[in-house]
Amino acid sequence: MLPTPVSYHTKRDSISRSKRPLRDVLLARARVTNLGLCILICIASVSLLVNLGYYSSSGPTTHLISSELLPHPEISTVEHDSQLLSLDHLVMVPGHAIWKGSKPGRVLDEENWLLEPYQATKGRLEAFYNHIARGVETTLGDEHALLVFSGGQTKKTSTTTEAESYLRLAHAASMLPEEHFTRVTTEDDALDSYQNLLFSIARFHEYAGRYPSRITVVGYEFKRRRFTELHRAALRWPDDRFHYIGIDAEGEDLTTAQTGEVSRRENGFLPYAQDVYGCHDFLLAKRRSRNVANRFHSYFTSSPELAGLFNWCPGPDEGGQTALYAGPLPWDYLR
Repeated sequence: MLPTPVSYHTKRDSISRSKRPLRDVLLARARVTNLGLCILICIASVSLLVNLGYYSSSGPTTHLISSELLPHPEISTVEHDSQLLSLDHLVMVPGHAIWKGSKPGRVLDEENWLLEPYQATKGRLEAFYNHIARGVETTLGDEHALLVFSGGQTKKTSTTTEAESYLRLAHAASMLPEEHFTRVTTEDDALDSYQNLLFSIARFHEYAGRYPSRITVVGYEFKRRRFTELHRAALRWPDDRFHYIGIDAEGEDLTTAQTGEVSRRENGFLPYAQDVYGCHDFLLAKRRSRNVANRFHSYFTSSPELAGLFNWCPGPDEGGQTALYAGPLPWDYLR
């Protein structure tokens, strides 16, 4: 009898394997088990779908505050008005002093203000008042704008903040259309102009539930370059979505003020040009001197997407004190 062909055994083995239960096939020995391979494929597929969903939905609504995403007890107490979700324009007025008065007819009296010695000059109080009024006017002219007065508790003799006092003055002077006008709030932690801008963006997100897509700053004209060239650039905010309204004190020489802003080493443009994020030496000491109540902000909780930026303080290892933050930011999609 002739021997059985080799192909006969191969065919029978193939038929036998094809009839084996699926469970046995999946658990069969291999360098990588078939079951393990299937599990890895499933995990990879789910991961791919999640990432595609995240990147395809990038935009202003991606960063809404959610108690599910941020399971902090304090977040669960926040319930945003649905009307606020349509806001996309931040109008920020940085504070420069604290108004301690209450009577609208005396908003320009020096005894009702806590001032630095250099601020007790003609026209300064009118400038503060005009900043507030112009901020209100700009906000009322855009139904998608949120007005944020920014400035912390910078005086030992006051328990209030610069921002709160500005808002109180706006109410006292009947600038706002109603007592419970919802498109205005305060940012009560900023200690300098860089923090005025950064913290107001975070406060916008905390209050409205989303990040702005446009920014208008109302402040001194002689500080225009500081905000537009340094602070805006430090945050990588698009230039075409940033507007600055400058109002100086009446009678103050603009050229002299701008020269002082750019050339003074103890204040102004030059220190920030050398220390973009204001976190070293002189500018850090200045923040500490203004933090009379030892406060710190809540935005790590309400705006965790900005944690990297909050912590960014570049030194030699990062390329020097002018090295810009390169991590992801919620407004990158605007570019």
